[in-house]
Amino acid sequence: MPIAPLDSLLPLALLGALLGNVAGGLLVGATLELFALETLPVGASRYPEWGSASVVAGALYAAQPDDSAGAMCLAVLFGVGTAWVGGYSMIGLRKLNGRWARERLDALASGSARAVVGLQMTGFVADLVRGFALTLVAFAALSPAMDWALATWATGPRNARAVVAGLAATVAAAAVWKLFHSVPRARLLFVCGLAVGSALVVFA
Repeated sequence: MPIAPLDSLLPLALLGALLGNVAGGLLVGATLELFALETLPVGASRYPEWGSASVVAGALYAAQPDDSAGAMCLAVLFGVGTAWVGGYSMIGLRKLNGRWARERLDALASGSARAVVGLQMTGFVADLVRGFALTLVAFAALSPAMDWALATWATGPRNARAVVAGLAATVAAAAVWKLFHSVPRARLLFVCGLAVGSALVVFA
């Protein structure tokens, strides 16, 4: 199951601190979380991998000067693209896991705890390597692309952020609307969560 950006906010905060822009890393991670609300990671279906994408997008944005025109828009765009590619990388990892399981089929059928633990650890390490490699390659490839795009960007930062915020809010609202019609007491839970979150913003 992929790690949603919200679960990566602490790493993004630390990454932003290293790059001198804590708020920037958190802002992009929270924005991608709104897009990730539409993702339903079920079974063997292909879905975007938001964990690596959030780190890439957060790093790209945090590395830019404050209020750089187009920085947030491009960071989110590149993050969505990375999540899409990450979905395919997860399919490749599943195929590898299946191959490794078939090679240990006799041991698994006999109930070998060592075979089960070995497969779990192998899959865990492979997923760690996959995520690290995807993050490293994506950041290395997209960082110069972002610098080039920002050098020719003509739209002001306020308008660019408004577009990103509007799109993210629309996707999140559509995901929540579907939950209202499919999950019992979803509306009540949403209202309670909204009330608690608003209270924290006002009084914290």
